[in-house]
Amino acid sequence: MRDKILQKATDLFLNLGFKSVTMDDLAQDMGISKKTIYTHYKNKNLLVEACSMHVFHQISSGIDQICDLELNPIEELFEIKKFVLHHLKNEKSSPQYQLKKYFPKIYGNLRGKQFDVMQECVISNLEKGIEMGFYRDNLNKEFISRIYFSGITSIKDTDLFPTNKFDIPTLTDGYLEYHIRGIVTKKGRTILNTILNSTQN
Repeated sequence: MRDKILQKATDLFLNLGFKSVTMDDLAQDMGISKKTIYTHYKNKNLLVEACSMHVFHQISSGIDQICDLELNPIEELFEIKKFVLHHLKNEKSSPQYQLKKYFPKIYGNLRGKQFDVMQECVISNLEKGIEMGFYRDNLNKEFISRIYFSGITSIKDTDLFPTNKFDIPTLTDGYLEYHIRGIVTKKGRTILNTILNSTQN
């Protein structure tokens, strides 16, 4: 039952938002009593934390599997983006921004873990791209990995990018293209344009 609660709560939080979904909503949706939920999760904070970590571990594991496929580094970034958006339900409810606003302690802990994973992933991607001649060889990898993390988290700020003007898939596509165009060689740009043309057709 604990796993079923975790799965359903995660689904509701990602689709409707961490703030919007109450324990009553979850109980009603599952057809169980609130008492049953509280047997496994003493309060909403603990459930939100469990769901956040559950999604984090799912995504981290999936990214590792994509990196193991040994795609070229530009394709790898697009596959990771597609995988993350799928698991976050295209972030319809801006879950990360809601987490930051209403559950700041959980958000801070999660952000630290995300930074560590993304830092390692982006630096590895940069090293591979430089070695293969797709990225410029004079890049400051530490700087770029941090700028990438800063940007990818900032586009989820609904004050900066209101949802009535920007949807997350479009923002993510635009930011990824912006990132790659800033670091590619001529050889890498050819691959990027081929991928962009194939996704638009």
